[in-house]
Amino acid sequence: MSENIKIGQEGEEMAVNFLVKKGYKILARNWRHKHYEIDIIAQFNDILVIVEVKRRTGTYFEQPFQAVNRKKQKRIIEATNVYIEKFEIDLEARFDIISIVSEKYDKIEHIEDAFYPLV
Repeated sequence: MSENIKIGQEGEEMAVNFLVKKGYKILARNWRHKHYEIDIIAQFNDILVIVEVKRRTGTYFEQPFQAVNRKKQKRIIEATNVYIEKFEIDLEARFDIISIVSEKYDKIEHIEDAFYPLV
């Protein structure tokens, strides 16, 4: 397993633990449909929360959340539409990013409503 994959998997585990402690119910992890993937699908109250997790061991080039560019957002939104239709979900959806920087210690930042579908 490559070091980047290991770092990513550990980051997703940290994000799940973080969300559960905040009262989120985890519905799915690494949900895939064809070439789409959603890192974490959760529910918080009456909101379907789609979470993209980004972890970096440093911020030399950019903050982790900055890697979720418009192209990545579009793919996440398309995957969410498939998930909602497939499972007949009748909840408002929200798109969050959990950004983790692991240098001397792990710094977790939860960005709620990080992006929105274009109308």
